[in-house]
Amino acid sequence: MDLVIRDAHVIDGTGGAAFRADVAVTGGRIAAVVREGTGPRPGARRVLDADGLALSPGFIDMHAHSDLALLRDPDHSAKAAQGVTLEVIGQDGLSYAPVDDRTLAEIRTAITGWNGDGSDIDFDWRDVGGYLDRLDRGVDGEGIAVNAAYLVPQGTVRMLALGWEDRAAAPAELARMKRLVAEGLEQGAVGMSSGLTYTPGMYAPDAELTELCRVVAAYDGYYCPHHRSYGAGALRAYAEMVALTREAGCALHLAHATLNFGVNEGRAPELIALLDAALDEGADITLDTYPYLPGCTTLAAMLPSWAAEGGPEAALDRLRDDATAERIRRVMEVEGADGCHGVPIDWDTIEISGVNDPALGGHIGRTVAESARERGEAPWATARRLLLADRLGPTILQHVGHEENVRAIMKHPVHTGGSDGILHGAKPHPRAYGTFPHYLGHYARELGVLPLEECVAHLTGRPAARLRLPDRGLVREGYRADLVLFDPRTVAAGSTFAAPRTLPVGIPHVLIDGRFVMEDGRRTNVLAGRSVRRHTG
Repeated sequence: MDLVIRDAHVIDGTGGAAFRADVAVTGGRIAAVVREGTGPRPGARRVLDADGLALSPGFIDMHAHSDLALLRDPDHSAKAAQGVTLEVIGQDGLSYAPVDDRTLAEIRTAITGWNGDGSDIDFDWRDVGGYLDRLDRGVDGEGIAVNAAYLVPQGTVRMLALGWEDRAAAPAELARMKRLVAEGLEQGAVGMSSGLTYTPGMYAPDAELTELCRVVAAYDGYYCPHHRSYGAGALRAYAEMVALTREAGCALHLAHATLNFGVNEGRAPELIALLDAALDEGADITLDTYPYLPGCTTLAAMLPSWAAEGGPEAALDRLRDDATAERIRRVMEVEGADGCHGVPIDWDTIEISGVNDPALGGHIGRTVAESARERGEAPWATARRLLLADRLGPTILQHVGHEENVRAIMKHPVHTGGSDGILHGAKPHPRAYGTFPHYLGHYARELGVLPLEECVAHLTGRPAARLRLPDRGLVREGYRADLVLFDPRTVAAGSTFAAPRTLPVGIPHVLIDGRFVMEDGRRTNVLAGRSVRRHTG
């Protein structure tokens, strides 16, 4: 054997009771799991004493925004140090494949607040297969820090087929979108994502989404929507996605499934009842959440959808025009823009977390309302100036969550963990660096919201089952040796809102394919990550 992890407290990812065992690894796979007192102890070239440590499968981040970070940052300790061994990217309907030259330029501008403008990346791919191949090559041809699976982004597909127009697709355009989704799945994507409060994906009517979901279902993938509202109309938006995917015969995974804003305080039981009714009728549904209250997105995402029709340059032109900007302000502040989930915006809840232009750095860590008061102007004037000066680049934290909703939803048996972590920006959301240890330390150990074994299952075995991965997500013989050793007594997120890039504590060892990517609490130089493609494991 290459390695034996001796006397580990094994939490195997099933949700079952932990047990003490020696776990042997060879050739990148788990070769033996020998429970205490059941047989001869395996030997190996290296023995790691795990007494006092829990051994679990590697954590699977079901909602990540590391699409470019994996290519620019070989260290990627933001995820590796948390014990994340697989990220699912291509989220919220917007990513970098499939594209052509026009849409690549547009998407780089549209989501610069998520990933930067990509000026440091050689975009040498145009289709999904090319992007996955690039992940396999990774940094200097040696791979990437952690594994990655990809969702075909429906908004990008729509961008390719009919641009940024707010209209139903013509038959030929719909046929092209269906071909693009099919090609992406054939090339290895595990499903399709949407961002239905982001343009241009939000312009798609339900009939169009249903047709695309039929394609996803034919390839045994899943649909992962950021649905049309997390505020006013949130429950209606959840019901819409459940009905749509049931009609299409498609598996559904609800992205960052939460209920935010004052209108939804205490309403998690209503969402749970909706999901339970569908599950009882045979629907295939899972969801992910992050264990924090604020959300994180771009300031431009708060705009009404009509203000973004035509793409980023058209949005900037509208912001420059005083009369149009006043229309935008009224919709946002009085009526409730669809970009802000139908709720009138409260500028005291909108904190600037990142900008592209360093000259605007003074706004970081302040709410739009605070910056406006310092400058003696209305909040919209500050927000408008930021959007124009940073070319739609500002990233925000939106402080609109409710603790009771977060706890209730995370206890549901179809729940999985997802960071929704945006790594770009000077002051990112702490979930990017802390989601998984925060689940283990705060919600499992300190609050007891979930038993530890159940919590680990939410982060490992259940997401692996959703991804249809036959040999990941469990500590079991024959499975890939993607493993985490953590101290259940001390594991905790180090990241905070004040210091969001602080690494966690209590996670000394992380292995991918049996290779240490974290050892004794330090990042090694190992790049063991690769693309994880549909049906390949």
